[in-house]
Amino acid sequence: MLLAPAAVQALQVAVVLLLSPVLSGAIARGEARLQGRRGPRVLQPYYDIIKLFGKETLAPEGASWFFLAAPVVAFTSFLMVPLLIPVLTNFPLPLGYMGDILGGGLILALGGFSVALAAADTRSPYAQLGSSRATTFGALIEPSVLFVVFAVALITTTDLPYAMAGVDRSSLAQAIRPAHLFAAVAFFLVVLSDTGRIPVETHTSTLELGMIDEARTFEHSGPALALLKWGSAVKQMVLYVILADVFAAPWGLAGSRQLGPVLLAVPILLGKALGVGAIFAVVDNSFSKLRLYKITEFMTGAFALSAVAVLVLYLGGG
Repeated sequence: MLLAPAAVQALQVAVVLLLSPVLSGAIARGEARLQGRRGPRVLQPYYDIIKLFGKETLAPEGASWFFLAAPVVAFTSFLMVPLLIPVLTNFPLPLGYMGDILGGGLILALGGFSVALAAADTRSPYAQLGSSRATTFGALIEPSVLFVVFAVALITTTDLPYAMAGVDRSSLAQAIRPAHLFAAVAFFLVVLSDTGRIPVETHTSTLELGMIDEARTFEHSGPALALLKWGSAVKQMVLYVILADVFAAPWGLAGSRQLGPVLLAVPILLGKALGVGAIFAVVDNSFSKLRLYKITEFMTGAFALSAVAVLVLYLGGG
């Protein structure tokens, strides 16, 4: 059975939308096991989202209309990126050429900026604290993102995600060349930052001295909070997919629009995402947490690796 291109593209979005909570649940369960705890159920994120959709949405006194609009903007932004990246197929779908890897990053940044702006709009000290920190650290990581994209674009002569993955998939030598490996490690650190796993404080912490991501959603409730939690899971899976299907392991994707290969790509995708999540969980739980001001050194390391990738490329390591 041959699927229509629009159907395959819609399936990509649906797969990311529906599987992202189970990915978050599996990672949370694995982290708990690493810490010697029983941990939540793997399907717990689904129960939390359903419960929140059944509650009332409240807004702080004095907050503007954007406070309620921001979760919708963020959720929509995160769902747009699967239209641009190789999620299930190794060939571009109708909207695959409408944005490059940098454009996808800007869309993700729009979602994060809307959440930070809504947190600042609440006038809550904790929410504003998280918003300020997230915005500051986001600005620090942007040079690394630009250099990673620049390095990979030089290596592959394009910055389209499908084309970048195709170059890596063409031969093993392409995937293991030094310049590409440096760029992949730099992007790994970028994803570590964007998913709230910088080795400063656990991403679920509510301690005001180290919290960043959790603080931005303090004042949200009901369906708005459900969209934020679901959107965070979607963003996490999108970044894992980019890391796996564009930089690290762009194999296992469907090469045609036949129903069988497309459906087979779904469990392969979930397996790769779980593998990436397991690596992140081990990293997050294997190192002592840094002090907050050390984040700049962490960001500098990511930038240095991306710059080294460009340097190695020009020295013949590409």
